[in-house]
Amino acid sequence: MFGARCLLRALRSCSSAPCPRQRPAARVSVRGALGVQSANGERVKVQGWIRSVRSQKEVLFLHVNDGSSLESLQVVADSSFDSRELAFGSSVEVQGQLVKSPSKKQNVELKAEKIEVVGSCDAKAFPFKYKERHPLEYLRQYPHLRCRTNVLGSVLRVRSEATAAIHSFFKDSGFVHIHTPVITSNDCEGAGELFQVEPSSKIKVPEENFFNIPVFLTVSGQLHLEVMSGAFTQVFTFGPTFRAENSQSRRHLAEFYMVEAEISFLESLQDLMQVMESLFKTTAMTVLSNCPKDVELCHKFLAPGQKIRTYAKKQLSNWGADLHTEHEKYLVKHCGDIPVFVINYPLVLKPFYMRDNEDGPQHTVAAVDLLVPGVGELFGGSLREERYHLLEQRLARLGLTEAYQWYLDLRRFGSVPHGGFGMGFERYLQCILGIDNIKDVIPFPRFTHSCLL
Repeated sequence: MFGARCLLRALRSCSSAPCPRQRPAARVSVRGALGVQSANGERVKVQGWIRSVRSQKEVLFLHVNDGSSLESLQVVADSSFDSRELAFGSSVEVQGQLVKSPSKKQNVELKAEKIEVVGSCDAKAFPFKYKERHPLEYLRQYPHLRCRTNVLGSVLRVRSEATAAIHSFFKDSGFVHIHTPVITSNDCEGAGELFQVEPSSKIKVPEENFFNIPVFLTVSGQLHLEVMSGAFTQVFTFGPTFRAENSQSRRHLAEFYMVEAEISFLESLQDLMQVMESLFKTTAMTVLSNCPKDVELCHKFLAPGQKIRTYAKKQLSNWGADLHTEHEKYLVKHCGDIPVFVINYPLVLKPFYMRDNEDGPQHTVAAVDLLVPGVGELFGGSLREERYHLLEQRLARLGLTEAYQWYLDLRRFGSVPHGGFGMGFERYLQCILGIDNIKDVIPFPRFTHSCLL
């Protein structure tokens, strides 16, 4: 195996190796070309898909997009380049000179010297038409093609930027990234809405399990993060989770992404809320700063720096009942259509791992939800029950002592006060983009009776 020094030496030799032949034109992205401030006839090559074609007597205009930007690059060519293959949806490679555009609509344009059609597109058979605004419901019928539309392109660029912003926030805050497993024997939420995992063809005899015990697709990485929080004071994970909910509503998916964090030596719910608020604001501000045109296309802005208020659940009249979506939205509206924290839920409504507040007849746990406009619950978190005897009693009452003996062990060996939270990534995107249906903020939505591709 390579040692570290040998590997570095090999990488240096690769990076310094001479190019076998000099390319006549530098390859640039559409975004890179549009960002040039003073074009002086540099020879470049752009690859992408035709978004529009306009042919005049002596001049041919193409708009080419490669997904790097909402805006397309205007290509100006001699009319001799015109052909039937230069149609909406066709993929092309264009070489030419990047020059200043006389039009006020764009800073630069590409004066074509060579246009090669890489892949032709039958515009009549293509399900999306130029200049036609298709409903999002219609686009969902074509999961293999809808990413080529402006609106899905913007959503997916924002999704990519938000992903990077979340990782950057945690890295800058000193968190360690943990890859929690997708296959697990735990049901973190206790809801029973699980996908069980089995091999497609039984090995040995049908009565035996591949793992010797029933296993499922994960509903949360929280319990695995709690394990890791016994060695690292701040950990997070960001990955797919699965719920077998029989729902086709605009709020539910069978597969979605969760951002989850766990913090050791945390004794205050207020401190946990501060991390949740900082994550929400920091990433939203980054997305709004880096993707303004994409966000604008989705007709929704989130004002950075707005104040998030605390609204205790103990102030609600119908004590002991859980909050439903309509209640969550009412609270948000009541507080001025801004993000709202709801804290201290009744113990009977929450999972066993949440910390008992020991607060008399109301008997609440140190739990918190962050509700946001248009979506409802975005974050859910709590302090975890670190006291061995209280956790043991609660597990015994639920008949879970044997299954969660390992969880009790975490409290026996160097336990510390800790807490954590989870944020639904797709709901986060709905919030900052103002998109009503969760199926339109994920590349390939999976929900009951639908798994296209």
